[in-house]
Amino acid sequence: MKKIIITLSAVSLAMGGLSGCANMTETQRDTGMGAGIGAIAGGLIGAATAGGNKGKSAATGAAVGAALGAAGGYLWSQNMQKQKAEMEQATAGTGIGVSQTADNQLKVDIPSDISFDVGRYDIKPNMRPVLDRLATTLNQHPVTTVTIIGHTDSTGSDAVNDPLSINRAAATRDYLVMRGVSAQRIAIDGRGSRQPIADNSTASGRAMNRRVEIFVAEAAR
Repeated sequence: MKKIIITLSAVSLAMGGLSGCANMTETQRDTGMGAGIGAIAGGLIGAATAGGNKGKSAATGAAVGAALGAAGGYLWSQNMQKQKAEMEQATAGTGIGVSQTADNQLKVDIPSDISFDVGRYDIKPNMRPVLDRLATTLNQHPVTTVTIIGHTDSTGSDAVNDPLSINRAAATRDYLVMRGVSAQRIAIDGRGSRQPIADNSTASGRAMNRRVEIFVAEAAR
């Protein structure tokens, strides 16, 4: 644990230094921030998966994460800010969450009462206007990429929940593609019930966990 703290401290200092470099371009700063975030994630993953040599795994994970972060950093450009404002306006009052992530992605959280019924993956009617607006925005900003992640509550086994979560992401992707968004821009994944955001022991908590997350990103160039 001590070695992880040292790694995070070093990253914090590096990121602070990057933010204070007046001569750096926006792209350079964002790429550097991506490297820092990647290092943090890599260090934590290395520590979590380490066997008998936790320090070495944490350090290795931090180095790999930093390289990935630098290579795949995201920009929060004027286009991204515009897309966020458009989605906030389009989803006002619906319960859908629109936010900027720590690594500069636009995240759209679509809860179950808008997205999918229990045990199903067909698009509900009140989700369509939201996806229509998102598709329009994506078509206006073709440099962005999209990642769609489906989730379920803990009801049922992994054998049921894993494919259900993937099918929810796939149904969302297919709808966007039908609205003109290139399928090559969209990646999908399903996490089953493994990433809850609420208590699965309550009906309201299970409803919150049945959701789709859509991430829109503009890669640093």
